Amino acid sequence: MGGEILVPQPTGNTREFWEGCKGKKLLFQQCEACGHVRWPPSNLCPVCHSLEARWIDSSGRGRIYTFTVYHVAFHPAWKDKVPYVTAVVELEEGPRFLSNIVDADPRTLSIGMPVEVVWEEAGEYFVPRFRPVG
Repeated sequence: MGGEILVPQPTGNTREFWEGCKGKKLLFQQCEACGHVRWPPSNLCPVCHSLEARWIDSSGRGRIYTFTVYHVAFHPAWKDKVPYVTAVVELEEGPRFLSNIVDADPRTLSIGMPVEVVWEEAGEYFVPRFRPVG
């Protein structure tokens, strides 16, 4: 990444997510009252307004909901990666998650393409990225 590594900086609501990433687990909050799986994490369910939630393991599988190809690096840490793909992945569990598509020629990507999580080391964490299935 251009010699610089961007390391996650967990905050109150994201701490559990990043702790899961240390062990290559993709975790999301699920409302205990209505079952809604949400991202980003929050104290309140956006569907039923319950304050009760638990963290669940994601399968790490989903489909590309939308994507863009960067030909100019957004941050100096990405300058050696251009062109790179930023995408919204709709996971099997329901949430849409912003990440990157890796291990693929950007010209071969399409909306609806199945993807799976892969992990990129970043300090003490692993960052979830996605690659096409198959």
